[in-house]
Amino acid sequence: MLFDLRPKERREDIFDREKEFKDLEKSVEKYPLTLLLGIRRVGKSSILRAYLNENPGILIDCRELYAESGHITKDDLIREIQSKRGLLQRTLTKFKIKLNLWFLEIEPEEASLREVFRELNELGEKTGRFIIAFDEAQYLRFYGSRGGKELLALFAHAYDSLPNLRIILTGSEVGLLHDFLGVDNYESPLYGRVGGEIYVRPFDEKTSKEFLRTGFREAGLDVSEDTIDRAVALLDGIPGWLVLFGVKYLEARDFEKAMEATLNVAKGLLFGELGELERRSRRYTGILRAIALGYNRWSLIRDYLAVKGMKTPEPRLYELLKNLKKMGWIEEVNEEYRLVDPIIRLVLRGL
Repeated sequence: MLFDLRPKERREDIFDREKEFKDLEKSVEKYPLTLLLGIRRVGKSSILRAYLNENPGILIDCRELYAESGHITKDDLIREIQSKRGLLQRTLTKFKIKLNLWFLEIEPEEASLREVFRELNELGEKTGRFIIAFDEAQYLRFYGSRGGKELLALFAHAYDSLPNLRIILTGSEVGLLHDFLGVDNYESPLYGRVGGEIYVRPFDEKTSKEFLRTGFREAGLDVSEDTIDRAVALLDGIPGWLVLFGVKYLEARDFEKAMEATLNVAKGLLFGELGELERRSRRYTGILRAIALGYNRWSLIRDYLAVKGMKTPEPRLYELLKNLKKMGWIEEVNEEYRLVDPIIRLVLRGL
C-alpha cells in the first residue's frame, strides 16, 4: 500500500523509483562506496530497505545510535551489527554457507570493527557481495574522539582491500556528509577514492498527483481532482508528506480536516528536528523563521535577527547560511533563500 506510514520494505510498494533502483544497482556493482542522497522524507530509507530486501546486507540507523547518547562508539556499532544476528543467519541458510561469524558471540569490547568487516567480506565472497549500509551517515562524524576519522580509515581499508564488501551511506544533510567523507580533502583517509552518488529528488507536480491518485485507488476511494491539486500545492512532491495526507484523508474524508491533521503530525516531527538544530545554535531556527516569513535575502535575514535580539556579525551569518544549505534546510536561487521543505514554512509561520 502506498499510504502506509512505515518505511517500505519491498520494491513493488515504492512508487516511480525504478530509475533510482537501477542507478543504485549499477553503483553497487561498480564502486565499493555508494552515496544515496536526498532531503528528509523523500524516500531514501525505503529505497535502501527494499534494495537490501533483495540483496545480502544489513542496515545501521546512525541517527538512532547518535540519539541514544549524543555520540557513537565502536562498541555501539558492533552491538548494532550483532543485533542483526537473525538476518545474518538467514543469509547463511539461504546461500547454504558454512561460516562461523565469530563476532556474533563475543562481547563488543572484545571485537575489532576491522575484523568484523573482514568477516562480512568473507560472507560476501560466498554470496557474490555483502552490503553494510549506514542510514543518515552524517551522524558518523560523532563517532569516536576524532570526528569519525577512525571509521573513515576503516572505510578506506574496505575500499582498497575488501572486494566483496560494499558500503552504502545515505544522507539528508548532503553537504555535511560530503564534508565528513572528504573524498576531495587530502587530509581525509578517503581522499581520492571515487564512489557512486544517487540523488533521490522530490516528485514533480505531475508525479505527485499521480501518486495520490494511485494511493486513493488502492484504498478504493474516489477523490476529486480539486482535492489532489490542493494537496500537492501545499505539500509539493515530498513522498513522506503525501503519504501522511493520504492516510489522514482516508480517516477524515474531508480536505480541511485531513490537511490540519497532516500539519499537526508534521509539526510534532519537525519540532524534534528543529530542536536538535537549535541546540547547535538558536540563530539557525531564527534564520529559518525569517525565510518562512518572507525575509529571504541576506540583508533582510540579518535585520530580522537583529530585531529578534540575535544580532549576528556578517562572517558568522555567512557561515550559518552555508551550514543550513549543507544540512539541506535551505537553498539559494538568484540571491534569495528558500526553504527546501514547504511544510517547514507552514509550521514556522504558525509559531
